Amino acid sequence: MDELLLAVDCGTQSTRSMVFDAEGHVVAGEKVEYEPYRSPRPGWAEQDPEVFWEGVRSACRRLFDNNPGLTSRLAAMAVTTQRDTMICMDRNGAALRPAITWLDTRKDPGTYRPGLLGRTVYRLFGILDTIGTSMADGKVNWIRRHEPRVWAETWKYTQVSGFFHYRLTGNAVDSVSSNVGHIPMDYRRRRWARTRNIRSKLFPVEPEKRCRLVEPGEPVGTVTAEAARLLGIPAGLPVFAAGSDKACESLGMGVMGPGTASLSFGTTATVSMTTRRYVEPMAFMPAYCAAVPGFFNPEIEIFRGFWMVSWFKNEMGTAELEEAERTGTLPEDLFDRLLDGTPPGNLGLMLQPYWGPGLKNPHARGSIVGFGDTHDRGAIYRAIMEGLAYALREGLERLERRTGGQVAEVAASGGASKNRRICRLTADVLGRPVYRAETYEASSLGAAMVAAVGAGIHDGFETAVRRMVRVYDRFEPRPEYRELYDRLFEPYREIYPRLERFYKKLQRITGYPELPQAAQPAQALQAAHPPEVAKAPQPAEAPEARPVCDAVEAPSVSEQDPANNTRKGGDNCQSTVGSSPTGSTSHRGKGASAPSSGGETRTSSRSRTSVSTN
Repeated sequence: MDELLLAVDCGTQSTRSMVFDAEGHVVAGEKVEYEPYRSPRPGWAEQDPEVFWEGVRSACRRLFDNNPGLTSRLAAMAVTTQRDTMICMDRNGAALRPAITWLDTRKDPGTYRPGLLGRTVYRLFGILDTIGTSMADGKVNWIRRHEPRVWAETWKYTQVSGFFHYRLTGNAVDSVSSNVGHIPMDYRRRRWARTRNIRSKLFPVEPEKRCRLVEPGEPVGTVTAEAARLLGIPAGLPVFAAGSDKACESLGMGVMGPGTASLSFGTTATVSMTTRRYVEPMAFMPAYCAAVPGFFNPEIEIFRGFWMVSWFKNEMGTAELEEAERTGTLPEDLFDRLLDGTPPGNLGLMLQPYWGPGLKNPHARGSIVGFGDTHDRGAIYRAIMEGLAYALREGLERLERRTGGQVAEVAASGGASKNRRICRLTADVLGRPVYRAETYEASSLGAAMVAAVGAGIHDGFETAVRRMVRVYDRFEPRPEYRELYDRLFEPYREIYPRLERFYKKLQRITGYPELPQAAQPAQALQAAHPPEVAKAPQPAEAPEARPVCDAVEAPSVSEQDPANNTRKGGDNCQSTVGSSPTGSTSHRGKGASAPSSGGETRTSSRSRTSVSTN
């Protein structure tokens, strides 16, 4: 079987074009890097969509120019991209404005105002703030208010994947699994939300401005002559719908059942499961559509995640940075010595990694507690690693409670998963085996697997997993450290609830984290319509203020966990796990930390890095 599969994987800072064979081996690949965003104003994070498309063009051109014999063997291709980066596209496939990326933090209060009964119901189930803040995060509301002409000219309001599909095939079609974010998506029913659904009210995108949705593995179309000329791939090549980068990453790690969870050790760290039953990780936090038809990915996110390694490197890693420059090694590899020089458990020094405010807990901060005179910067580094592992354990245990399943092992992917010490530490804290797959390009592999099923190379997703995913390394929890971490996990869970009131006092005194006017959801939802800034066009069916909507499926009393609070909702939504706001239901893609200052980051294409081939 010599058919080959092309996967395009567009992240926040780079785009990869990867070719896999039917057994899941990497045949060849290219990566094109670019600056993650431009920030013309504080908190804004925008990107010219042509940068993404140029990344695809350049990566494909280099890939096939360097491997000219591969094009004749291509059987199909699929696209996977970052989540919740939205593009206003006209009928010619051109972007009407820069894409607003998932890192953007601008707010708009939106227009939906529930009636008295609706407010009462939302407050009863603890989601009134969640709904208001989720609406404020919806960039469609900002565009409609501040750029009404752009919205009026928008033909399709689409994810990056939909933009690519149109450029490749001429069809405005996207996967249900790719549509994650502040959009009117009915995740449970795997379709666009109808007019009365609350998500259509919170994120008012007219039906005609939405791409047609298909399931993963269904055809999007075939590559046009123009796209073939630009990318150097065969015209007529079938393009199949895949899923978002996180969904494809889970599939590429072989996570298809309740006994296994997926850990993404990226800038934003996530833990997710793949289930046949739709289960929200918490109230109003959707389970996203998996890259397998009929399956869902309930997910918890730790927003800053392994970004904290970069923070440590920049703030406390001067010695490693200088040594790395002298020796030509990576500073992150040198940090292993810091872990080796500190004992497991860190003599009680603990870090809670909530270094970004959340949806329902906008006052949340991180903290490091338990200092003694024996602790040094090596102990701080271990506290970061152990704190992230504790947070992932909280998320995993919450998913187990919500789904009713038990996870026997976890699959680790993402940049930090390349480090054996971090994987071993995580296994000790989780108390479960952690495995790594043969390729770190898990999201690209997942997209290739969907294409293989769509093209009939494999007769189903179970076969694709069996044939294309191979375990490369496995880390068993060490009994002596597992017991220690089990005992330390309980005091770790107490940190946030004990400090929450203190964080609120700090916010009132210092004004940090800043709470924008639009992020005062409870007040906004109870207020009358805000004054118009600009006359924005109204949706085809203007959202009504109805008390209860058919998409708000409030959890039954038995499903609620009174010991837990919720934190960030919708997509861009952090949540509380245990009694602390560990994670969020995530829609984010790969890449950089969010903009925080007024300095503008200019976008430019940089030289490519070749992906290892075999």
